[in-house]
Amino acid sequence: MALSVGTQAPDFTLKTKTAEGLVDVSLRASLSSRPVVLLFFPLAFTSVCTVEFCDVTAGLSRYESLNADVIGVSVDSPFAQEAWAKKENITIKLVSDLNKEVIKAYDVVFPNLAGVGDTAARAAFVISKDGVIKYSEQTPTPKDLPSFQKIEEVLASL
Repeated sequence: MALSVGTQAPDFTLKTKTAEGLVDVSLRASLSSRPVVLLFFPLAFTSVCTVEFCDVTAGLSRYESLNADVIGVSVDSPFAQEAWAKKENITIKLVSDLNKEVIKAYDVVFPNLAGVGDTAARAAFVISKDGVIKYSEQTPTPKDLPSFQKIEEVLASL
């Protein structure tokens, strides 16, 4: 079960691929300026993940107006994430948990997804600037999307 509201969010430093190469993304550094919406997703290039991240990209201005940073986390390599983002015009920061340490820390492991191995469950967290989880949701199945309306309501209350 995903970490609960009121829990201190585990810090992490993961890689993202940019035009400049591989870059570290730290939760602590991201929280220094504003709250973070952390979206865990099973795998790049899958239909539900593509819909989710294209929709969030299309509505990214709503999160920016709520002064939030959005970070997507999957067990894909940063190179696969970059290729998927380019193909689908996804502009959200995507970070690679290739070693599966962060999905374990947040307790959002989906075991043996479709027989390919452990991936991230679909989950969403809103983390306040002080590092406390203010919203936590793990969807019942990887095909279900989190409640983005509730995520926005929590952000508006911070």
